[in-house]
Order: sequence, then structure tokens, then C-alpha cells
Amino acid sequence: MTLIKSISGIRGTIGGKSGEGLTPLDIVKFTAAYAVFISTHLNDKEKKIVVGRDARLSGNMVHQIVLGTLTAMGFDVVDIGMATTPTTELAVVGENAAGGIILTASHNPKQWNALKLLNDKGEFLNAEEGDQILSIAESEDFNFSPVEQLGKIRFKQYLQEHIHSVLSLDLVDVRAIREADLRVAVDAVNSVGGVAVPELLYALGVKEVFKLHCSPHGNFSHNPEPLPQNLTELSTLMKSSKADVGFAVDPDVDRLAIYCENGEPFGEEYTLVAVSDYILQHTPGNTVSNLSSSRALRDVTLSRGGKYYSAAVGEVNVVAKMKEVNAVIGGEGNGGVIYPASHYGRDALVGIGLFLTHLAKSGKKVSQLRASYPNYFMAKQKIELTPEINPDAILAKMKEKFANQQVTDIDGVKIDFEDKWVHLRKSNTEPIIRIYSEAKSIEEAEEIGQQIIDMIREMV
Repeated sequence: MTLIKSISGIRGTIGGKSGEGLTPLDIVKFTAAYAVFISTHLNDKEKKIVVGRDARLSGNMVHQIVLGTLTAMGFDVVDIGMATTPTTELAVVGENAAGGIILTASHNPKQWNALKLLNDKGEFLNAEEGDQILSIAESEDFNFSPVEQLGKIRFKQYLQEHIHSVLSLDLVDVRAIREADLRVAVDAVNSVGGVAVPELLYALGVKEVFKLHCSPHGNFSHNPEPLPQNLTELSTLMKSSKADVGFAVDPDVDRLAIYCENGEPFGEEYTLVAVSDYILQHTPGNTVSNLSSSRALRDVTLSRGGKYYSAAVGEVNVVAKMKEVNAVIGGEGNGGVIYPASHYGRDALVGIGLFLTHLAKSGKKVSQLRASYPNYFMAKQKIELTPEINPDAILAKMKEKFANQQVTDIDGVKIDFEDKWVHLRKSNTEPIIRIYSEAKSIEEAEEIGQQIIDMIREMV
């Protein structure tokens, strides 16, 4: 059993003993701590919290405990039921709420769940705020409300508001999409995207949608991370259906993977690259991605006359940098598109609306669009953390070893060589060191990554 407390929220496996997994006692403790924190940061807001969840098997159990705990702390709750992460973020603003909780473990397998915590802007809490909540949880200094002051629960669906917001974006052209007469395949891994993505596609004027794993029962049909090795069925469906484009999302629909008409993956790194290219054509400006994202975004940004900036891994870090440099588009190379004209959160539905407009207006096939971008190859490897591995010491030694190269240490250690890079960092969501590397060929990317792994093993 595992319980991880980080900038990404409170994440753990379901079951086991308190403090060792995400048990009911842990859910109550961290929800109550969040309520205490929000109570001291109301900013003239009512004591109201929005709660949404993905479709995973433990979702209803966790959901009921969170609702009960929040009302016990004297908060009213707007329960939006099964909803995507970006839908919940938008609902916080739409309801003028003091915060929000999203119940999802994102790309983690079905035995996991998590509490992702939002501020009154519908954005993730920063590290300092997260630390405050962890401290409150540790102290268990909760003051539950008497019966006369218990909160109330109101249910409201928010998907249509989310879809309307996508259709209302200036750079989403529903007419162009409709006239392109596109055929679209979707793999939604049996979570909330199985409802949200087809509904959006029909609203955008897509005539034919081929659905794969779109029943939101939460018993994931494959590993829910939208990577090529997990999306072989979508690749096959692309060929058999003769679809023009394929979309895959993770369980909470903040990551978007795209498939070409020939069944080949567009590349998760290139979701943000393609959408950014389209945005920059119409809205010149700056872009931001995290340190583990492809150089292709930098190249495209420079070619469009903008400036590219990097940020530490984590949505909250990317958002902070985007605000700092007034970026017109940004996100993460895992398929996470953050478009400030909509909201400051990764949003696969926004990504779909913008990408389909870009595709329709380009007159190209998806594979041709992909071929128009700089070609980089990324290798993603990891080392499982064991008691004898001190990750901080490992990173310090790596920084010292490569001091003659361009090294960035705002989040782990990134070593930039002239024609490639490698990034080592402790994961926020799993007990591992992630090792991402990129080069002009997959062989080179894998080679530099393996060299780093071999060095680490020699250090242990």
C-alpha cells in the first residue's frame, strides 16, 4: 500500500492501514485539513467547495466521504458528480466557490485514487499552500461544526457549460470543423472522457465518432496512461474505421494523445506543439513548457517570433511561469494543453477544439501536419527508489559530474548538450526517479538515458 503527499495532492492506493494507503481515515483527515486551510483563505467567498470525480472504481466511496467531511466542517458543497478535472476547475469559478476538490489519480491504475486540491481560481495549490495543509493534517486540529451549522449539498451538472466554453473560444472554429466532415475515433479508457469527449465532438459538428472504451464504469480497459504501448486498440481502430484523427485521454481528461489517420501516434509531446503552432499563428507571443518537454515547442515558438520559457515539472509551476511571462499558450509534454484564453489548467477538451480547428484549416492529413514539425525523439525511463538510494545525493552528484555542460536545477537536474538533453527528477506521484532524455534519434535518446542509469547504479 502507498500514500504519497505532494504538490500534486494526496494520492494513494485504496485499502490497507491508515497512513499506509488512501483509507477512509486518511480521506477524512486531509479533506478536513483542506477545509481548515480554505476557511482562512476565503477572500470574501462563501464557504462553498466544488467536488468532482473521475469514474474509477473507488470514486463513489471516496466521493461520499469527502462530501460528508466538508459538510461536517460547515462547508456547502456543489457536487458536480462524475466530471473531468478541467470541468471541475471551471466550475469553481462558475460557482464563485472558495475552492474545489477533484477525486482522481489521473493516469495511475485503478487501485489508486487521490484528492487534487484547488484554490478559488480553480487552479492547483502551490507547494507552500500544500505544505500548510499537510501540517494541519498532521496536527489534526479540526473543529467540526455543530448540527445547526452543517453544510448543505447541491448537485449540478457542469459538462455542458464546459463544452459551451470551448465552443465560445475565438480560435475554435465550429464551422470549419463541420465543413471538414471529419471522422474521429476516441479511446476514453472507461472513465469520464467516455461521455465528455463524444459530447464535445458532436457539439463541434463532427458527424461520425468511433467510440472505444467509452462506458464510464471505471474498470479501466488498459493501463490508463495515454501512451502508445497502451493504445494499440486505438491504432487498430484508426485503420479499420478509416478515421481522420484519433484522440485518447486519461481518466480525468487533462491529457490528450492524438493518432494519425494511418494508425501511427502523433506523439504526446506534439499535442502541445501542434496546438501552440496554431495559436501562435493567430496570437503571437510567448510559450512555456516544463523541463521534461520537447525542444520542438521552443523551435516552433522561435520560428513564430515568440520567446520560449521552461518551468519546473508540475502544472502549478507551468501556470506560474505562464503568468510571469504572459504566455499565450503553454503546458506539459505529456499531452497537457494550458490555454489562458480558457483557463489556467490542462484541458483535453480545449486541446481537441483547437487541434480540430487547426487540422480543418490546414487542409492536411494528421500525418502531414505531424511531418511539418521538428523531429525529436524522447526516451522515458525510471529507477525505482529503494532504501539504499538517496535521490537528493544522486542528483547533487550528477550536477557536479556535468558541471561543464548547461545544467538547470530548478527541478531535479537537467543537462543540456548541444544536440540532446537528459532530465533527472524525483516523481511527485510515484516512488521513482524519472529519467527523460531527448535527441534527434530514439537510439541516441535511449543511449544517453541508459548512460545516466548506469552512472546512478555505480553510485549506489
